[in-house]
Amino acid sequence: MKNVQKIERHPLEPFLPQNARILMLGSFPPPQAKWSMQFFYPNWINDMWRVMGLLFFDNRHHFEIKGEKQFDKKAVVEFCNQQGIALYDTACEVVRQKGNASDKFLEIVTPTNIPALLEQIPHCTAIVTTGEKASDVIASSFDCEIPKVGSMTIARINGKEYNFWRMPSTSRAYPLSLEKKSCYYRQMLHAEIGNI
Repeated sequence: MKNVQKIERHPLEPFLPQNARILMLGSFPPPQAKWSMQFFYPNWINDMWRVMGLLFFDNRHHFEIKGEKQFDKKAVVEFCNQQGIALYDTACEVVRQKGNASDKFLEIVTPTNIPALLEQIPHCTAIVTTGEKASDVIASSFDCEIPKVGSMTIARINGKEYNFWRMPSTSRAYPLSLEKKSCYYRQMLHAEIGNI
């Protein structure tokens, strides 16, 4: 009997603050067994919220709940609202070919309607991808170059130009130190929101 692979729908709604100037896009969340909060970048060994803690509060542990392997969702949401950071992923439905969080084994079944997301955040001027697969999706969907890691190009969507930044993945599988990843994110955030 043929093995039918399970299609997985995105478990979260897009997070789209009305003041968002940046839309950060990953590929797809990890399996929920790995989550440490019900929000984006939930995997305890993903360093997104440690990067943000280091950059904005000079403390990589700022968004961690002390004594637990949990991120503080309330603090993360409040931070993203304050800074105008919208969050979602480039896929709405996927098949995990290996059952893990690796982009390499992620087959996109239904890509996200990025223009529809952007229509909901009219102040947004930048799209930031946080990994290779997300960068590939944006480049192929909108016929633009894939920037080098830490760099940007222009993506034209809905008749508007957006700065398209490619950031290093904050997964620990990506071979770069937290401090070096933070340098890339600092440069992008300084260019786009200026208060860092």
